This record gives sequence, C-alpha cells and structure tokens, in this order.
Amino acid sequence: MTKEDCFFLGKIVKKFSFKGEVLVKLDTDEPELYENMDSVFVEVRNNLIPFFIESSQLHKSDLLRIKFEDVDSESDADALIKSDLYLPLEFLPKLEDDQFYFHEIIGFKVEDQSFGHVGIVKSVNDMTAQPLFEIDRDGVEILIPMNDDFIIKVDKPNKTIIVNTPEGLIDLYLNE
Repeated sequence: MTKEDCFFLGKIVKKFSFKGEVLVKLDTDEPELYENMDSVFVEVRNNLIPFFIESSQLHKSDLLRIKFEDVDSESDADALIKSDLYLPLEFLPKLEDDQFYFHEIIGFKVEDQSFGHVGIVKSVNDMTAQPLFEIDRDGVEILIPMNDDFIIKVDKPNKTIIVNTPEGLIDLYLNE
C-alpha cells in the first residue's frame, strides 16, 4: 500500500494511558465515521505499516482514543507519537455528485463562464483560511478560491469544473 492509494486520516498526538493507548487528532468533519475501524496504516520511517485496532472510542469531539494490538506500554506508544495515520481511498465515504474530495479533482479542467478555459487543477492549497484551486495554465499558476459562490458545477464524468469568478480575477495572474 502506498500513500497515493490512501488518504490522510490524522496524526497520533499523544499517549493516553500507561497501557499503550494513544490519542489521534482526526482530519475529518465526521469523526464518528472512524470510531469502529479494524485497522489503519501508520507511517513509520516513510513506510505505511498496518496496525490492528483492539479498541477505539471518540475522546473529546475530534480526538480518537485507540488501543492498537501489540502496543502495550508507554514506550511502545511513545514510539508512535507524531506518526500519521492513513486509510485506503476506498474507505472514503461516498459523496453527492456536486461534492468532491480534493484528491479527486487533480487533473480536472477548469472552465470559467466568462473567461473560458482557465487551465488544469494541479493541486489544492488547504493551508489558507479558504482552500484554493491551484491551476496550471501553460506554466502560469492561477489561484481560485474554492468558494461555493464561484463553483457552478463539478462534472466528474467529464473531469471538468465550471466556475464563475469575479471579473478580473483570472486576468490578475495573466497580466503580470
């Protein structure tokens, strides 16, 4: 299993008990979906290692308390602190037609209702207050906020995103 076949679930942030339990900060709006998993991949020295889950339960809204099989002491748990957790992509909940996961839209064409063809989505920057489409237009990077008011349609079968951006937004990147 490689990272490309998986999605980031969260990070082990601290140990919880002297019996090897850990607390995971989940990267999701719906932590309850991940409360009863059987296993998860833990990134250890840049390798994804399957860990089987003995028990897990939600702990204070967005933390998941996990007891892994064969992690039975504080030192076992310490070795896992700050490790990232991953699950295979097929474990992602299915979304409505107009919803998407960021990884799904990489390579989609972006068309603006007024401007026309904008470019190809090369990534999504979610490190800002509002996520941004990072679009490649013949070597020029164009950033468009992922704002519900701008996104008209996500056409998954045709790998196209139709947007309606404020006048002049795209030109800002092209007239430098």
